[in-house]
Amino acid sequence: MRLAHPLLAAALAALVALAALAGCASGPAVDGPPDSVPAGVERTPDAVPRIEPIRAGGPNRPYSIAGRTYVPLTGDVPFAETGLASWYGRKFHGRPTSSGEPYDMFAMTAAHKTMPIPSYARVRNPANGREIVVRVNDRGPFADGRVIDLSYAAAARLGVLGALMPVTVRRVTFADMRAAELLSLAPAD
Repeated sequence: MRLAHPLLAAALAALVALAALAGCASGPAVDGPPDSVPAGVERTPDAVPRIEPIRAGGPNRPYSIAGRTYVPLTGDVPFAETGLASWYGRKFHGRPTSSGEPYDMFAMTAAHKTMPIPSYARVRNPANGREIVVRVNDRGPFADGRVIDLSYAAAARLGVLGALMPVTVRRVTFADMRAAELLSLAPAD
């Protein structure tokens, strides 16, 4: 079909583009906080580290996003870094994570680009001294400078819901878990 006037064709193209943009800005494509925040979400208990086998392959095989290749760690090795924490919420709630588990924005979980999946990490906000333990079960964040993407509950506990915040991240190794278990079994003085 040929439109008689070039301005009419341009107007029609603009309307189609606006409709497409409106579709992108609604529904599950928009991330953010939940419609209703459960009472006490900022008191959600830490994830409890437990030794889980690290699989070769699956979520631990090299992958590429936006032209960058990431090579996940595949062994129980220490890992630490400093950078910005972000969080993700309702857009991904209930969707599969890289581990295959459904994302639960109210659990103490996180996404990391290269820590083995599953892993546990201790995340500290130096601005307020808060520290949490999360289970790493997803990949991300893929924005420059960001080192960890926290669940909504983890971000609430850490005090980073308002903005990107500098954090320190340290992987909890199997040796760390065994040492903590031995300490908890030691008789009290």
